[in-house]
Amino acid sequence: MGLFEAIGREYHYLSNLLRMLRSVKDVDASSNNLICDNIEGWVDKFGSNIAFIEDDRQWTYDEFDTYANRVAGWAISEGYKPGETVAIFAQNRLEYVALWFGLSKVGVVPALLNFQLLGPALAHCVNISEARHLIMDHALVENWETAKSDVEHEVTALSAFGELSGYDSFDAAISEIVPNRPSRAVREGIRASEQCMKMYTSGTTGMPKAAKVTHVRAQNYMRAFGAGAKSGPKDRMMMVLPMYHATGGLCGVGAVISRGGAVIVKRKFSASKFWDDVVEYNASMFMYVGELCRFLLSTPPHPKERDHKLQWIIGNGLRPEVWESFVSRFNIPHVMEFYGATEGNVSLINIDGPVGAVGRVPNYLKSKFNIDIIRYDVETNSNIRGSDGFCIRTDNGEIGELIGEIRTDEARFRFDGYEGKAATQKKILRDVFTKGDAWFRTGDLMRRDDLGYYYFMDRVGDTFRWKAENVATGEVAAALSTFEGVTQANVYGVQVPGYDGRAGMAAIVAEKVPDLKKLKLHIDNSLPHYARPVFLRLSSESETTSTFKFKKTNLVKAGFDPDNIHEPLFYADAESGEFKPLDKKIFEAIIDGSKRL
Repeated sequence: MGLFEAIGREYHYLSNLLRMLRSVKDVDASSNNLICDNIEGWVDKFGSNIAFIEDDRQWTYDEFDTYANRVAGWAISEGYKPGETVAIFAQNRLEYVALWFGLSKVGVVPALLNFQLLGPALAHCVNISEARHLIMDHALVENWETAKSDVEHEVTALSAFGELSGYDSFDAAISEIVPNRPSRAVREGIRASEQCMKMYTSGTTGMPKAAKVTHVRAQNYMRAFGAGAKSGPKDRMMMVLPMYHATGGLCGVGAVISRGGAVIVKRKFSASKFWDDVVEYNASMFMYVGELCRFLLSTPPHPKERDHKLQWIIGNGLRPEVWESFVSRFNIPHVMEFYGATEGNVSLINIDGPVGAVGRVPNYLKSKFNIDIIRYDVETNSNIRGSDGFCIRTDNGEIGELIGEIRTDEARFRFDGYEGKAATQKKILRDVFTKGDAWFRTGDLMRRDDLGYYYFMDRVGDTFRWKAENVATGEVAAALSTFEGVTQANVYGVQVPGYDGRAGMAAIVAEKVPDLKKLKLHIDNSLPHYARPVFLRLSSESETTSTFKFKKTNLVKAGFDPDNIHEPLFYADAESGEFKPLDKKIFEAIIDGSKRL
């Protein structure tokens, strides 16, 4: 790289970084300026602009505020005090943000429940929320009916957005409220460092945990991305991600409403209707998670897929093998890939940087950030420590676990944790580089290059060892996904008696049954021998969370036993070099060692 090119790169990086930092420079954890104060300021500035669009309904900023004021008045009428919790159980809809915005005006903490939950999982989330009211989308009543018997405290569920027999109407209750903006005195004693909402983790490996989201965190999320993309009043954000989640409900919503634009609210993602909606509603921005982009890329050509006004796509999890193909096929000028966790203290953003990078911290700015990468042993699932008892930093290019130093005196580097103390402590690594220090464990394996760009590699626990080598499931899934017809690939390791480590297994979803000979040849040409899947499972669909993260727990539990799986199974036959059907006889031969892998 020449001198002028290097100077240009640094100028571009620093100008983008400074623009985003300026957008949050007045966020002060010790102040009483809260997220609801920010939103009220946007309402006052952009009152007559369109703020939210859902099908043939739309709200101006003023109408959005009016509804929120009714919600605030309802909370006061019910005797709620600052710090108490109301649960929101609703699908994406025009009113969603206004519900939690209204509660925050009077210091009430909304618990944003995953609308796809039911039964014990839903009851668990309500239990740990400690809410005494549940504002329930009437369309979700069947989900609630499966859960309410397991709720451990008295909760009054109110039917919203429609009437239900046997339930009091939230719509009727707020219709009687005069929609005056509540006085700031109601929330005067609350500081920005305090909790403003409860958001839940995806629950990929167990029950969801309730993450504490402070006003400072919500302010940073809602204000930074619009600055990064230079959004304005004419911008419209296509929102297909669930709005109970930080990526959609805070980062995506905030990217436009903080700057006078509008959110196009869709109940769910539809690959077949996506481009029609983008064009019909004049979307200029789209909030993604990587799997959505992969789904779109696997669809047949659409007449409108390049005839649109999208300028920015913002999100996380866009893998390198999808990135370049996606922006090329769909004519996307700008990608803002970011990294972070709702509850974490680590944030990275890549604006127009290298394909696949999640962000950058150059050497000359390392002291301004709280992140580092330490060595990790995937076989023992532990952080490697040296003879002095401290963790060991990785070299550039070396894969390790990303961690973030917990600094209680800096709001953006705090770790506020979960509602459960035990769950909080599991995410903290102590005595990392010095005695008494504390770092947040991201649970993500990354590498850093010589220029300071960070690249996501895999989740801790997903990477496994086979034939004395580390296998990154993301790398294997990427290779499988480039085979024609494969739309999804969920890769994991399974234990095989008589072998060290875990053998690779892939559950793949394809448009039709793939040509296994061609697939094997593709795998052999794309991956080193130790990373090639030993077992294949042809699935009709992949089990994902509502934020499109693959679930692996049940797959790992089923292993490669035909008795546990009612889908076609295959194994890589060492003698023929081909994938062959895996039946009970072959399974037993593998187990007793007479069939070698």
